Amino acid sequence: MACMNIPRPSLNALRAFEAAARLGSVTEAASELGVSHSAISHHIAAIETLFGVPLLRRFAHSVQPTDEGKRLAAQLTEGFQLINIGIRLLQPAPLQISCSSTIMMHWLIPRLGAFKATYPKVEIRLNVNYGMIDFVKDEISVAIRLDSIKPPKDVIVEPLIREEIGPVCSAGYLAEHPIAAHEDLRRVRLLASGTRPDAWQEWGAAADAAGTLRPHETYEHFYLQNQAAAFGLGVGVTPRILVADQIAEGRLVAPLGFVAGPHQLVLWIAPHLRLRPDLRAVVGWLKSCMQEMSQPGRKRAKPKA
Repeated sequence: MACMNIPRPSLNALRAFEAAARLGSVTEAASELGVSHSAISHHIAAIETLFGVPLLRRFAHSVQPTDEGKRLAAQLTEGFQLINIGIRLLQPAPLQISCSSTIMMHWLIPRLGAFKATYPKVEIRLNVNYGMIDFVKDEISVAIRLDSIKPPKDVIVEPLIREEIGPVCSAGYLAEHPIAAHEDLRRVRLLASGTRPDAWQEWGAAADAAGTLRPHETYEHFYLQNQAAAFGLGVGVTPRILVADQIAEGRLVAPLGFVAGPHQLVLWIAPHLRLRPDLRAVVGWLKSCMQEMSQPGRKRAKPKA
């Protein structure tokens, strides 16, 4: 029995339509694919002519797929992802770890030397991000995230540690402003991070501290807040993982210790890379290093006011 001849648009045309539908913009699709605006428009028009159905609704500065366009775009997006996955499995790219800038600066990078000494042939790249990612498009292998962030579909999620939080300051600041109980924090300058605006409230609830603590100054990131605290500008509240090394070196002190906070750190693992031996080595190393942060004997005092 003879097969029906099905119209076949070019691969470039399908890529142009998929990008425009996904991004909601012909201009952004052209930028992503490195072609002209008119080339994208021509490709999309060619597909619409071929099938005799409109695929996009055109507006002044954007496009929106029709019902037929949505169905086609969804299948194309999945198909292009599978193609990218297949190519990467044949030619494995370096592994890429994604995490916040503070975790990268003050926890991950200081420990990478030990990893490279153990696994000298494993190449690692770093990606600064603490929100949503596309593992295929962004070429991410594993990400460190808070469990409060919804993971992408089909990603493998593995727990790391319960985040511990507490107030920190310099030894000099503590000498001038003694902090022995929760109530002493009301007489000092409180610092905060814009990436976690409710950190003082979260610590207060976890430490059973009465009343509301309001910061006097907010910095854009934890590493800026913690640096300000290290230089005697006040008291910041921070996850212990971000300041463990600074405390060990004496640049910061934690006068009230640390308490278990409301968040847990987890790993997001790219499902299409889960069987790679080098990724499994990285995951095992990250989990081992994190678990060292939860070993017994560390200070977790909860002083009463």
